[in-house]
Amino acid sequence: MSFRAREMYKKVVRRVGGEGKLPAELMASVKNLLPDSKVVMGRAKRGIYAGRHIQFGNKVSEDGGNKSRRTWKPNVQEKRLFSYIHDRHIRVKVTTHALRCIDKAGGIDEYLLKTPYNKMDTEMGVAWKAKIEKMYSQLAQMEVGFFSPEEEAKIEQGFEEARAAKREHRREARRALAKQTQLEAGNAGGDKTAEAASNVAVKS
Repeated sequence: MSFRAREMYKKVVRRVGGEGKLPAELMASVKNLLPDSKVVMGRAKRGIYAGRHIQFGNKVSEDGGNKSRRTWKPNVQEKRLFSYIHDRHIRVKVTTHALRCIDKAGGIDEYLLKTPYNKMDTEMGVAWKAKIEKMYSQLAQMEVGFFSPEEEAKIEQGFEEARAAKREHRREARRALAKQTQLEAGNAGGDKTAEAASNVAVKS
């Protein structure tokens, strides 16, 4: 294991909760499948780049064919991707190639689960993959209960009755408010009429 792979392994273990809290076979697979490449773009450690890094080449002039060195940086975007296992949005920096891979896989969770560890070039991707696998393993050990169709119909009927009661309460509140506004307008009109009558009486 290269020095970079060892450092990534330590960070992954520290982020997902420690050495003893994870299954031994899972951490063994993580240790064996960490990337052995020694060089990686610095900012790729803070996002999901799907193997896209800086490319190097030459810029050739049109007149004399003079060559000068240049670089091509990946197209990086900051996106909010929804994770179903976490039930929230994750703000992450991804390349457009990674976005296409995520769409093809069916979501950020599926992409991280289907992508092998040795193809995760970034520490963030490896950490998220290990965390999601840990949560799925915990969900697999949980007991799940299902409702019968009759119970589901009763629950749905209860929700519908609660929504109907809420709508009726709002309707009654609007009616009361309109009636109060109408009474206030009538009282204001009566006061103006009485004042006008008194003014006429004084003038006569």
